[in-house]
Amino acid sequence: MKRVCFLLLACIALAPAARAADPRNPDWPCVQVKVPEMSPAAVWGGPPIDDVGRQWEDDAAIRDLVARLAARRIPLEEAQKLATEFLAASSSGPERQQRARLVFAGLFDTLNRLRSEVINGIERYTRRQREFAERVRGKIFQLRTLQDQPNADPKEIEDLSEQVQWDTRIFEDRRRTIDAVCEVPTLIEQRLFALSRTIQEAME
Repeated sequence: MKRVCFLLLACIALAPAARAADPRNPDWPCVQVKVPEMSPAAVWGGPPIDDVGRQWEDDAAIRDLVARLAARRIPLEEAQKLATEFLAASSSGPERQQRARLVFAGLFDTLNRLRSEVINGIERYTRRQREFAERVRGKIFQLRTLQDQPNADPKEIEDLSEQVQWDTRIFEDRRRTIDAVCEVPTLIEQRLFALSRTIQEAME
């Protein structure tokens, strides 16, 4: 049993350090490089949107379209079709270009904000995981202390051992979950890039 405790202690102690891909961001557990904010220039080759600001929110149709384009529950192909049809309905080239700028500005604002929220959530999750690991280490130390006592209550040792095993299983399950969550910022980036290309093509 002592050997098991030592192994558990080592596993929990080393896990957070092993998952910190960038020592400059100890709360970032993902292998993907942490980029807090996206840049419009990285995904948009159309007319500048510096002067657009929040104008897209003033147009109910564009505001509704942006919400639908940003929603991950809507397949990308369907979202691309929605954007193309919306811009094709514009009566003239200049109008289409302006509406395209507004749609992209709204989509960028929405997805960039969503991506930042996901990144912040991942870091909060990591901090909670680290705190949980500390509590488990405390229980392991307590268990080892009990085992070293000649008159220790076997029932108390058994109960605490079960707690340690259960907590360790929870820790590992949470660690596996974060692998999937780490993909979300990248998926958001890919959706934004694909839709920005669609908007540019429809504008032209």
